[in-house]
Formats: sequence, structure tokens, C-alpha cells
Amino acid sequence: MRKCIKPGKARKSINFLDNIVYSRQKDLNGNEMELKMSIMLQNGNSEMRLAFGKDDEGEDKAPKPAILWVPGGGYRGCDKNLMVSEMAFLADAGFVVASIYYRSSAEGHFPDQIIDVKTAIRFLRAHADEYEIDPEHIGIIGRSAGGQLTSLASLNTDNFESAEWAEFSSEVQAGIDMFGPNDFPKLMDFDLADMASTPNHRWKSLSDTHGGAVIGGDVATMRERSKSFSPMYLPLDKICPMMILHGDHDKLVPVEISEAFYQRLEDAGYGDQTEFYVLEGAGHGTKEFFQPETKELMLHFFEKYLKK
Repeated sequence: MRKCIKPGKARKSINFLDNIVYSRQKDLNGNEMELKMSIMLQNGNSEMRLAFGKDDEGEDKAPKPAILWVPGGGYRGCDKNLMVSEMAFLADAGFVVASIYYRSSAEGHFPDQIIDVKTAIRFLRAHADEYEIDPEHIGIIGRSAGGQLTSLASLNTDNFESAEWAEFSSEVQAGIDMFGPNDFPKLMDFDLADMASTPNHRWKSLSDTHGGAVIGGDVATMRERSKSFSPMYLPLDKICPMMILHGDHDKLVPVEISEAFYQRLEDAGYGDQTEFYVLEGAGHGTKEFFQPETKELMLHFFEKYLKK
């Protein structure tokens, strides 16, 4: 069979840049680490440029709004690219999409993880020209542990900063939290109740849980100390517009945690810039979160707050 087709040129090419070092840190044993990110962006037909000397998309170097993707994985360590393909729809819409690896709970205790996230945001601003980023319009999105880190970064507080790229701001202009554990003490209460009621539970003590492992230190003070890293208990006066998504069948992070966080934002007067969606029948990061209808909600939100 031979046919001629005319697909047109409406969609722009996306290039994927990997293993970009955004920070140098040390793990809990003092070993030096390179923390890396990947970046997806529309900046021409790169392979055609290499082979032909130019591409068919022109030299559109206009700055683009950027979005940082923060993976989940219970703070245990998650490959930065494991599910970043689910964010390709944002790159298709003209956003620069960066995804990071941050220190796991075996490599660092809080606040190391949020320090890494905020360092990555400053790195994007520091390299805005190189990656065609509009430094005035940077958003953040994350799932599970990454959702909690997203909420923490979206507070735009002056805490949790490192010296790297210190001359640049770590503030974000919009954030999407996907089922993040934004109330560590409450989640610890859920975990303790589960351990008490479930024979042969996978966790035997609070320090075994995802939250306990990332907080670290004395178990006796762990619950109280965890408030310092829980968006539910921190100042809201600089919080950016937020979207929260949570499944009503989530067995790991109960939807009540997001319900309470949203209510706190409402009560504080941020209801007009906050959207909360409960996904019917959805569990912890199940397929409902990545359906076209859900992605359309996320895209509309970021376009509203990040595009000029």
C-alpha cells in the first residue's frame, strides 16, 4: 500500500535533556551527591539540526513558563523520569517541564527534601536563558510525597533555603498538589491506628513509616517535630494559587488530609485562588489522575496562572 498524507506542522517538537546537575549535597553518611534533573521543552527539531544544520521549526527562543515535576515514592527515592512522561502534555502546551531527583529518606531527613526542591527552582531561574524559561512564571506539581513538597514550596516562605543559586528566588506562582500528605501528625495517627488494628502490618513502629523515616530522630518527639514540615501548620500569607487533587478511595493518604488542608485555605481567605477536586473511585495515584479530563483541569489551571 502506498499513500500520500499531509499531516501538517501544527505540533512542535519536544526535546528531552537529561542528567542536568542542579545541586551538590551530602547524604546522611557525609557522602557527596550530585542531584540531577531532566528537562522537556519545545525548542526545535534537534536531530534535524544536527544532521542538516537547521531545522524546520525556526528559531523561536521566546521565554516559556516552567513547571517543576516532583515525583512521589514515599520519600524512599524515585527515579526522576519514572512517570515524567505523564507530564508531556504540559510540554506540548508550551511549558518547560523539569523533573528532579531529591534526597530520599535514606539519604537525608527533613528539611533536606524541601531544600532540594527549592534549590531546583532557583536553578531554573539561574539558567533561564539557557533553557528558554520565563523566570517570572514558574509553577510546581507533584504526587504523593512530591505533592507534600509541592504544597510546602507553594507556601513561598523564606525557610528551607540553601546557599546554592542564592541570588535567585525560590518562589513559585502556581502549584498542583496531588494527594500529598500535608499533615504529618494526622497521617502518623492513621498509621499508628492501622498498625494497632492490622495483624502482620508491614510497619512495626512509627519510625518504619514513610513519614517517620523521612522525619527521623527520636520517635518520642517525631510527631510534634513533624509539624514544622507540614503545610497544614505553617504560615499561609505568601501562598500561591493552588490546585489539590485527591482520590476518595486512597488507602495510604486518606482524603481527609486534603479536605482539611483545603478548608484551612478557605478559612484563611484563599478560596478564590484554590481549586480542590475529589476524584471518585480513585486510590493513591491510580489511573484517574492521568485521564484526559484530569489533565485538562491541570492544564487550564497552569495556563491561567503562568501564561501571560
